[in-house]
Amino acid sequence: MPTSPHIVVLDGFTLNPGDLSWETLEQVGQVTLHDHTPPELVLERAMGAPVVLTNKTVLAGETLRALPDLRYVGVLATGYNVVDIAAAAERGIAVTNVPGYAAASVGQAVFALLLELANRVGDHARAVSAGRWAACRDFCFWDTPLVELSGLTLGIVGFGAIGRDVSNIARAFGMRVIVHSRRPVEGEENVALDALFTRADVISLHCPLTPETKGLVNAARLALMKPSAFLINTGRGPLIDEAALAEALNHGTIAGAGLDVLGKEPPAADNPLFTAKNCFITPHIAWATKASRERLLATSVANVRAFLAGSPQNLVTPVT
Repeated sequence: MPTSPHIVVLDGFTLNPGDLSWETLEQVGQVTLHDHTPPELVLERAMGAPVVLTNKTVLAGETLRALPDLRYVGVLATGYNVVDIAAAAERGIAVTNVPGYAAASVGQAVFALLLELANRVGDHARAVSAGRWAACRDFCFWDTPLVELSGLTLGIVGFGAIGRDVSNIARAFGMRVIVHSRRPVEGEENVALDALFTRADVISLHCPLTPETKGLVNAARLALMKPSAFLINTGRGPLIDEAALAEALNHGTIAGAGLDVLGKEPPAADNPLFTAKNCFITPHIAWATKASRERLLATSVANVRAFLAGSPQNLVTPVT
């Protein structure tokens, strides 16, 4: 591979919409930057490049097999399901990701969603702007029950870097924490999944999306939850059966949901959660603070440098 390889960035816009610099990557090789790449142009744009970086642009097996010069794929994210890992391993293509960069930002977003459910800051601020406080007979008013987090039980599903960060924030609020993870977590109260859904006042999802976890939150598990409970998802949208969640919210099976991810993104305009009761949805931005994106870019560049130096880091699949 040349010392200054051709590097193609297929979809750099979400990582860097203009407030960061690609200069550190440009010091590594000759960079061709695309803000977005539609599926029909992936093969054309990646052709001839030994290094390709992608965020959400899919690199399917047939695409990887049609790129004889490709030696390295850097995923500009933690999740790497956009790359056919088995096909990459077949072809001897190294694939890396960026773990842990967004833990602080996602933990912050979890509690932004939870606090909106508990205090309804946005709703009450809009009511004040509409003149309702000025016209109020009493010195205060509230439209929904206000919920104190101290003393409530938070159930965390999945306990990687983000789950740990969320548990630390929860304890600062005076919450109790219970955990369900693939492996027991030392120092935490580990419980079975159904027990967590039964006991928790708030459930926050942080497990990876796998065939086993797809639809993990279904009608049966929602029925286990307390009618006062909140569900938070900043992980992956398909962890939740969205039709079942909408029904649970509309029928008062649970008290509310805060979601930063959906099963399809961008979502269909008729997604049932858009009109569900007590459902707050943000557009997959939990990871996207500037500080988080700076870490993501820095580690992505370091991953490329490490691969070119012959000591790859953050490998998802080794070179065969």
